[in-house]
Parts: sequence; structure tokens; C-alpha cells
Amino acid sequence: MRIEQLEYLAAVTQHGSLRRASEKLHLSQPALSEALTKLERELRVTLLDRRRSGARISREGRELLPYMSDVLAAVDRLRHAAGDQRTDTRVIRLGTVHAATSTLLAPAVGAFQERHPGTTVEILALPQAQIDEGLAEGTLDLGLVDVLDADDPPFGLDGVDLLHGRPVAVLPAAHPLAARAQVSVEELRLERFVAMRAGHVMHRYVQRTFGHELPPAAHSTDGAEMGKALVAEGIGVTVLPDYAVLGDPLHRIGAIAARPIAGDQTFLTLQLRQRRTLQQPLPVRELQGALAARAQECRATGAGASAAS
Repeated sequence: MRIEQLEYLAAVTQHGSLRRASEKLHLSQPALSEALTKLERELRVTLLDRRRSGARISREGRELLPYMSDVLAAVDRLRHAAGDQRTDTRVIRLGTVHAATSTLLAPAVGAFQERHPGTTVEILALPQAQIDEGLAEGTLDLGLVDVLDADDPPFGLDGVDLLHGRPVAVLPAAHPLAARAQVSVEELRLERFVAMRAGHVMHRYVQRTFGHELPPAAHSTDGAEMGKALVAEGIGVTVLPDYAVLGDPLHRIGAIAARPIAGDQTFLTLQLRQRRTLQQPLPVRELQGALAARAQECRATGAGASAAS
């Protein structure tokens, strides 16, 4: 029996169906069903009523749920106690979809370093799905992810909004479209495009915005930093959150330009995530505080993007 199996059953109970639980967990429905089937075999009890209309928790499952909740609560108390003991953490692992919003992350790490000179912050540039998975499994302490139109965090994770922004077209500084006040989707369709790979929120945004009429010649990359570098070299154009571009070193030196997308009303949020109910060691909590404080400074100075209020 694994703790995540109990968490999966709790998610089915909370969201009312296997399908909705799999969406919130960011786990495929067959994988979720198989995990619960293994738990049923081990307990020798039918936990789910599986019907054509979907799967829901069974009567036997509901009767066992209080005991499972007690186990999950005990695990949370253990994690809380362990977090209190780990105040001497020497490595903090932070996953980010941008390596990373230089106006926010780098200054926050610098401020944190002054208070904890012996603690290493390991910054990993990862797709969002891997960040959420790492947080759930405990291999990451914190995550910085993009949120499209107020998506909810996956089950078991909490999120704090740091920066709000809008998608922008990222162009080589000498590109003819850089002379425009804004750029249309139709104009971007005619350009060689640098797309984010599947797993990034901006991949989902581009698929939704361009639909079936994607640019005819396209490149793809795993992160915003390489995307901006390719744009600066004149390889193509891309679309990113404004807070990942404005104030970036390439933007500051005039190698790239950012222009609003005409008629687009999409909102994006940079969100700080961690595992729910996990009591973090003091250094991790102080890094969280440094990130929040830097976000407030961004709002005050207008650096990068608008900070969340």
C-alpha cells in the first residue's frame, strides 16, 4: 500500500468521479484506475463502483474513508514534524518554467543568500508537469509555474500568485514587427516560430490561439530562456508571458523586443507552488518570503510585470 493510493481515493471522493480526479491530479485516468485497482486487491474490498457513466467511490470505500483520512492526517503530522527538524537544510531545490524571470528570481535568491550564506539554492528549469510531479513526490521544495486563466493547482499542492501578466510576441529587435505598437495573430502566423514543447503552458496557449493554422515553419524548445536566445539570434519569433521577457538581460540590452498581441485578453500568472500541508524548513520558508517580497518590489517599480496584489 502506498500513500499516494490513499490520496488518489480521497481525490475521487472530493471531486466526485474518476475523470475529474484524474484531471485535478494531472494523471491519466487509466493510471489512476490501475492504482486504485491494486489497492482494492490488497484490501480485498471494492472501493469504486465502475459504471458506463463513470467510476465513483463505493459504499465500502466510503466506510473505509475515515480510516484512510486518519492515515493521511498522520502522514501530514509526520511531515510537519520532520520539517521542523530540518531547519539546517543546506540545499533547496526549486523547479521553474523560466530560468528564470530574472527580475524576480535572481534578486530573491540574492536577498536569501545574505541571510543563509551556507544554503545552496538549486534551480532546475523543467516543464510544468515535471515541477508538479517533483513537488508531489518531495524531490522539489518549491516550484515556479505559469498559470493560464486561473487554472487550479493539482490536488495536493498549494499555489501563491506572485506576478500577473499577459502573453506578448517576442521579436528580434530589428524585426519589422518590432516597429509596431502591437502584433496580430495573423501576422505571427506568417513568421518562423519558436514554440514551447508540450508540457509548457505557453504550448497550450499557442495551440489554443493559433488553432489548426500554426506557422508553416516552426522550431520548438523546452524553455523560455532558449526561446529568447533563438529569437535574439534571428531564428524566429515566439510568444511568452510578459513577466518572462520585460527586464530580461536580452531585453535590457535591446536584443529582443516584446509587443502586445492585438485583441488578446488572456491572463497569465506566475505562481509559487509547494506541497499542501507540508511544514517547510525555515530556509525554505525564508526563500518563499524573499520571492514574495521581490514580487511586491516589482509592483512598486513596474519591473518585469505587474505583481499580484
